[in-house]
Amino acid sequence: MTILAIFRSRAQALDCSARLKKYGVSAETMPTPKEAKLGCGLCVRFDERIFTRAKAVILTARYSTFKGFYKMDFMNGKVLIFPFR
Repeated sequence: MTILAIFRSRAQALDCSARLKKYGVSAETMPTPKEAKLGCGLCVRFDERIFTRAKAVILTARYSTFKGFYKMDFMNGKVLIFPFR
């Protein structure tokens, strides 16, 4: 399962991706899916299996434009976005 960390700031999304990599968390920046209907256009994607570690790194940074964690899933060829914990 894919988890997205969504931001309202492109700069903070890019900083978050770099910070996660610095702490050994595999993550990448990607365009925020339009189905999320929020954010700046960029989000950080990582696997659900590393959620606990990624969450700790992101929340410690106290990003002012962080909107939250969302689960991205696919059903019948459509992208589904749900709030995640």
